[in-house]
Amino acid sequence: MSGKLGEMEARIGATHQLEAVVGAMRGIAAARSRDAHARLAGIRACAAAAGAAIGDVLAFDPSSASPTATKADDGAEVCIVIGAEQGFVGGLNDRIADVALRCPLACPRACPREWLLVGARLASVCAGRGIAQAWSAPMAAHPEAVPHLAARVSDALYARLADGEHATRVTLTHALPGESRLRIVQRTLIPFDFARFHVTPRALPPLVNVAPARLLSGLVGLYVAFELCEALMLAFAAENEARVRAMLAARTNVQQRLASLSQQYRALRQDEITSEIVELATGRQAAQRANASM
Repeated sequence: MSGKLGEMEARIGATHQLEAVVGAMRGIAAARSRDAHARLAGIRACAAAAGAAIGDVLAFDPSSASPTATKADDGAEVCIVIGAEQGFVGGLNDRIADVALRCPLACPRACPREWLLVGARLASVCAGRGIAQAWSAPMAAHPEAVPHLAARVSDALYARLADGEHATRVTLTHALPGESRLRIVQRTLIPFDFARFHVTPRALPPLVNVAPARLLSGLVGLYVAFELCEALMLAFAAENEARVRAMLAARTNVQQRLASLSQQYRALRQDEITSEIVELATGRQAAQRANASM
């Protein structure tokens, strides 16, 4: 009986260690999510400044947007999909892959697609669904690494926009944090939508030293980089929020397992005490009978 008790004590100890690991993972994920949310304000402020500059250029020379604002032709489509790097996020990567494959923002025609994937676990899920990645990168491990990753994604994107395949449409798919159930969003980066910017004509036009079309092209590139940075930060926060939810569910399961093991341990301990009492009582009676026979 003592062997079973020792085995049960070992299982309870291992379960307590697992509970500690789950709690630590939950705490780390929650801290990273808060850090990511805190950095979003700065990214959005930079994007707002770039957007205001785009509005000023459009007010100064509306015709400068005409070469970029044309509709997509029969070129290829670049699909940027951002998912999770690590595990313990539930079905997040599967949901992201489902939305990316449905691609509701895609061209109605069957256009060739290039997949730019961020996140090792997402890339693995997409590979299982037959998506051949043209480029991939690991998701940032910390919020401070997101701007560098955004620069890498921008470089990969513009390399494909500049090559001979003439990609004319770019879509971006990622998860949004901050909701009871993480929502997957998809939007179009290119063709660039100039209608979203507030254009306020000035009495005195701004002084510019470069051609308005060239200036606008640079501002558009900067704005897209900020959009990518924001999407990556949101996806990072969403991944960690999904991990927090998974760890909360795991903690509930671990606590239920601990309760069950503790109940089994108490039952075994009670059986052992009962056996010891019976053994002692039986031994005493046998000793009494032996003394009486003498």
